[in-house]
Amino acid sequence: MSFTLMDLGSENFELRANVWSWKPTLEIIKNLDILSDGKIRQMEYNATGVKIELEDAHQIGKKIQETILPKLEPNKRMFMDGSITDAPDDGTIYRDDDEKWKNYSASYEWLKDFSDFCLLSKGFQVF
Repeated sequence: MSFTLMDLGSENFELRANVWSWKPTLEIIKNLDILSDGKIRQMEYNATGVKIELEDAHQIGKKIQETILPKLEPNKRMFMDGSITDAPDDGTIYRDDDEKWKNYSASYEWLKDFSDFCLLSKGFQVF
């Protein structure tokens, strides 16, 4: 499953996310305490068209750059529980219930791209 984030100000400005990176990104956004729980729930599903307004998008981008990226550094990634690893993602699909959490992580590079998108956008819509 994938998600497409489309800028509210330009149809040609978009960012694509896979489910493996998007789920931990949503946990990060949730912990930033900017958006309502209802809006975050809508963002968990692709094609909802939920809108994130300009002010919220910019605040998300700014907080990720100020509070999350300094913890990660390039070549590190964050899991949904907020833990950080420098072990590269080797593409293994974990199927055991006790290990499924290892499937989802947001890399420094992905979060940098996402925060840049948030800051440059006029708000965005999730498809």
